[in-house]
Amino acid sequence: MVALTLYGGVGEIGGNKFLLEDSGTRILLDFGMSFGQRGLYFEEYLTPRPGNGLGDFLELGLIPDLKGIYRSDLLSVIGRKPEECGVQAVFISHAHADHVNYVSFLHEKIPLHCSETSLLILKALDEAKTRNIESEILNFKERPLLRKDCRKEPVQRKVKTFRSGEKIKLDNLEIVPLNVDHSIPGACGFIIHTSEGTILYTGDIRLHGTHGELTRGFLEKTSSKDIDYMLCEGTRIDQPSDGRTEERVFTECNEKTMKTGGMVVADFNFKDLTRVKTFLDVARKNGRKLMVHLSDAFLLKFLSQNPELNAPAPDDENILLYIPKKGSGTYADEDYTPEERQFLGLENTVKADEIKQDNAVFCSSFYKMKELIDIKPVSGSTFIYSLSEPFNEDMAVSFERLKNWVEHFKLDFFQSHCSGHAPSNDLREIVATANPKKLFAIHTEKPELFRKIVPEGAGVLIPKQGKEYKI
Repeated sequence: MVALTLYGGVGEIGGNKFLLEDSGTRILLDFGMSFGQRGLYFEEYLTPRPGNGLGDFLELGLIPDLKGIYRSDLLSVIGRKPEECGVQAVFISHAHADHVNYVSFLHEKIPLHCSETSLLILKALDEAKTRNIESEILNFKERPLLRKDCRKEPVQRKVKTFRSGEKIKLDNLEIVPLNVDHSIPGACGFIIHTSEGTILYTGDIRLHGTHGELTRGFLEKTSSKDIDYMLCEGTRIDQPSDGRTEERVFTECNEKTMKTGGMVVADFNFKDLTRVKTFLDVARKNGRKLMVHLSDAFLLKFLSQNPELNAPAPDDENILLYIPKKGSGTYADEDYTPEERQFLGLENTVKADEIKQDNAVFCSSFYKMKELIDIKPVSGSTFIYSLSEPFNEDMAVSFERLKNWVEHFKLDFFQSHCSGHAPSNDLREIVATANPKKLFAIHTEKPELFRKIVPEGAGVLIPKQGKEYKI
C-alpha cells in the first residue's frame, strides 16, 4: 500500500510536513515551521520552553505525534522511552524555515537529503546563530542541556546532498530532485515513483524569476511522466500576474538610487541571492558599495564557495562589511563570538562613524533598523522596502513599527518587489504542463481556487491535516 499524509501546509502558507509510505518504507517531504500555527500561541517574548524538549510543540499540535520520528533525548525529557527510527529519510525542497526548521526535532538516525546549495545555506545559518531548539537542523546538543554540558560537542546529523536529475532509490521508492526557481538558491521539486504511481511535489516555485529556465526545465521533465498525484503550492493562487520581475526591481531601484543624495537602506531577505545580486548591481551602477551587516557575512562566506552561484565573498571589492556595536556598546573584540571574529580583520570592514553615506547601499531588515541610531542617516536618504506586503496580523504590526523607524529618520519610503511564488496564471501553466490525474492543493490559504485552473478531467483534493490518503 502507498499512502500520503499531510501534517502541515494544509490551508496555510508554509509549514510543509508530508509523510509518504510505501510498503514499509517511510519518507518525509520537508518538515518545516508553521509560522501561522506557532503564532497562535507564541510571540517574541513568549517562546517555547527550552527545557521541555518537544513537549510544548506536541501539546499545542505544532508537530504531529508520530511514533519513530523524534530524537531520543527529546522523548526522554518528556518522560517517554526512546523509539526505533521509523523513517528512512527526510527530503528538503529548500532552506526556508517553513520547510526545514523542524528537522531540529527529528530522530538522530534520519538522514537529511538536500541540494548542495541548501546545505551551504544551512551551514551559514548554523555558524551565525545562537543555538535554540527550533534551529538545530544540521546538529544538536542533547537535552537536558545543563550548564556543565554547554561545551559538549553537538551530535552531527547525517546529511546527503543530491544534484538535480539524480535518481535516489529507497526500496520501492525512486526520488528524482529537480532544480526550480524560487526566492532562495538551491530550491528543488521532486518526482517520486512509488509502487502504485508517480507523485510530483513542486516545493515553492515560480516562472517569472531570473532563473525561470530552471522551473521550465523541471516542467519539461514532468510533462513526459504520467503524474498520478501532484502536490502543488498555491501561495498566490488568488493573485493574477502583476508583471513584476527581478529585472523590473533592478530598474526601479536603480532609478531611485540615482536620485538619492544620501544613503540607501534596502530591506530584503538576504537569503534571496538573486535580490542580493540585484542590489549589488544597483550599487555598482551608482558608484556605491553594498554594505552588508556582519550577521549576513556568513551567507556570503558559504555561498561564495560554490562557483556556480557567482556569489560575492565577504571581502569582495564591491562589499562593505558593517560591524555593529555589541553588548558593551563598544567594539571590543571579546564582545563578538569566535565565529564573528573571523571577519573583523577584513580590510573592507566599516563602523557607523566611518560610513560615507552617499557611497553605501545598506542591506537591512526590520531587526537591523536599530543600527540607524548609530549610523544617523543624513537628509535625503532613501528606504527601499523590497519585500511582499504583510499577510498576517503579526507581520502587519511589525510593518507599522518599521514605518515608525522610517518616519523617525525621515527616510523617503519606496517599495519594489518581485515575489518568490507563481501567480494564478503561471500556476495554471504549471499544472497544465504536469497534467496530473489528481492535485493536492497545498501551501495556500485558498485551496478551493485550484478548481478554477486544473485541466479538465483532473480532480482537486483539498486535504485535511493528518488524514491518510491512499495512492
